[in-house]
Amino acid sequence: MTCPIDHTGPAPLTLDPFVADLDAESAALRAAGPLARVVLPGGVAVYAVTHHAEARKLLTDPRVVKDINVWGAWQRGEIPLDWPLIGLANPGRSMLTVDGDEHRRLRTLVAQALTARRVEKLRAGIEALTASSLDRLEALADDGTVDLKAHFAYPLPMNVISELMGVDAAEHPRLKALFEKFFSTQTLPEEVPQMMADLGALFSRIVESKRANPRDDLTSALIAASEDGDRLSTAEITNTLQLMVAAGHETTISLIVNAVVALETHPEQRALVLKGEVPWENVVEETLRWSTPTSHVLIRFATEDIEVGDRVLPKGEGLIVSFGALGRDEAQHGEDAGEFDITRTPNRHIAFGHGPHVCPGAALSRLEALVALPALYARFPDLTLAVAREELRNKPVLTQNDLYDLPVRLRG
Repeated sequence: MTCPIDHTGPAPLTLDPFVADLDAESAALRAAGPLARVVLPGGVAVYAVTHHAEARKLLTDPRVVKDINVWGAWQRGEIPLDWPLIGLANPGRSMLTVDGDEHRRLRTLVAQALTARRVEKLRAGIEALTASSLDRLEALADDGTVDLKAHFAYPLPMNVISELMGVDAAEHPRLKALFEKFFSTQTLPEEVPQMMADLGALFSRIVESKRANPRDDLTSALIAASEDGDRLSTAEITNTLQLMVAAGHETTISLIVNAVVALETHPEQRALVLKGEVPWENVVEETLRWSTPTSHVLIRFATEDIEVGDRVLPKGEGLIVSFGALGRDEAQHGEDAGEFDITRTPNRHIAFGHGPHVCPGAALSRLEALVALPALYARFPDLTLAVAREELRNKPVLTQNDLYDLPVRLRG
């Protein structure tokens, strides 16, 4: 299955489904100009915005929408339901996939539940979960190498988002298996429909359980939330729950993992923060810019021809936002944009998006990282990578800057 490609411009870049070298790919995208033609895994041709300034403009341009029915390739039946990335392109009706008044309606109802006060209430729980995770790591410390992702970076955000949304911990193994397939570029086409059905059934069951027995969690709050008597539909609640759980743990896992990798491969930067000369907030923001957790975001669509620099995003074409490329745009961040520097100021990145669809969970992700990272290094100040940086393996995930594992030695 392939989509027609406009050959009037430079040859399109094919994004590596195995994500072997994300840095090199991001550099190639930036070099291709602010609007690059790319081919996604499965042969689907779209455009990518790769420069910061142009991304900010497009992310606030009302002519760029989330309605998949605008996509010419979708209208022509060129995107099959067994495409491995279909769940990212067409995740169902939620605040992620609508625009204008409908987006404001859904986002307002979500915001009523996901307030700054509710996020701050989670701090004590995040601190307790962090401490218990560190205790488990302590027990493993004498065994040499430990996978920091599996034993620390993964369970913390998964437990936090589950507590927030009211998802029982017993569901975690099943969720992990399903989300592995959901995000992977290597999921077999014949497995995609069943995987999507299983995810939908799991989250539908959670919603119905909360409807019958509401608790102090965001899913129950979404069910109860209303604006001028207008309630979220069951499908909207279910899709929002799935969106929040997926984004709420994957992004934070990558943020924690990428921060550790960046510090361990930049010892002079690590020394600054451990001496207290630079705050942990700087580490988090520089990691978000330099090694952004979200490499590409699928997908928006042009309702008419839109000029982007000296190129044109044609009407009916799909657009992805390449955050991995944006974060190292020299026009925005200076000639040293390719360097990891926790003293960088100002650091005006858009790693959590920009405009109406900016990530509503940004504050929570930052809070988790700002609790987890200082606590990790306070407990294990001599932590080191157990393998060379070149040996760390990227997962075949187009949307996340993610590793299979993070082997470390806790005692150096």
